Amino acid sequence: MNQTYSQQHNFTIGARRNASARLPVALTDDQIHRVAPSVFAEGKHDSRSDRYTFIPTIDVLNGLRREGFEVVNAMQGNTRIPGKAEFTRHMLRLRRIQDVAEFVGDEYPEIVLVNSHDGTSGYQLSTGMYRLVCSNGLCVPSSLSQQISVHHKGDIVNDVIDGAFTVVDGFAQIIEARDEMKAITLSDAEQHVLARAAIVAKYGEPDAENRYLESKGGFPITADQVLLPRRHDDKTNDLWMTFNRIQENVIKGGLSSRSANGRRQSTRAVKGIAENVNLNRALWQLAEGMKQIKTGNASPVADAILA
Repeated sequence: MNQTYSQQHNFTIGARRNASARLPVALTDDQIHRVAPSVFAEGKHDSRSDRYTFIPTIDVLNGLRREGFEVVNAMQGNTRIPGKAEFTRHMLRLRRIQDVAEFVGDEYPEIVLVNSHDGTSGYQLSTGMYRLVCSNGLCVPSSLSQQISVHHKGDIVNDVIDGAFTVVDGFAQIIEARDEMKAITLSDAEQHVLARAAIVAKYGEPDAENRYLESKGGFPITADQVLLPRRHDDKTNDLWMTFNRIQENVIKGGLSSRSANGRRQSTRAVKGIAENVNLNRALWQLAEGMKQIKTGNASPVADAILA
């Protein structure tokens, strides 16, 4: 029987608040292999042609390690196709451990590396942000920070390393955007607008074939549920914290909901790599749109999305 993998174990750094627990711990190869075996693939999938240059992700990772980057979180996507589990898409989140002390607070910028050996993805590097207190990782859209794509050809290892440093150069912009969001206070109505837009990003607009109970406004969950804080310190009404509450609830799931036929259920966590990345970027773009509106720099696109 074909085994599939999708965060059976979610290795990441600790989330306690004492100073010693703040130090990130690099994952070992054994830990990475347990959740993302395709990182260690020894060849390409049979579907790839001779033009496909196979460089195992572990070789690229070791090159990044020599430059000071370490993996702090790993996951691999599911597959139902027999024989593909060892080649499918995987995602690694990396930091330069020695740089963490430069960033104050509970959030740290990261490099997000995505790859596969079955043709579903080339090497992709982008910026992420990790929130320590709730073990949340988000992906920042390429509109804010450069995204690097490296195809399976040429000098892949050095191209990925160069791309990693290009992504690192954009960290300051991400930190600036976070600080701007922390300085913006949202009214209850504005929080609900952002929450509803996030629900639409996750489920789409309800229609005749995608309709949930009227008591939920046509959706499986409500804006109030998405805005609910999971810890006391998350109750503040600034844009950054509102965005983090929404992101955690939408991505992690576990909210009480109803199916279209009225059956009680809980929302599922987002485990697919593509869905995780795309939804995280959509949520960030919504928060950016709200920031633009609140600072008087709104674009027609931002107004339309949050209308």
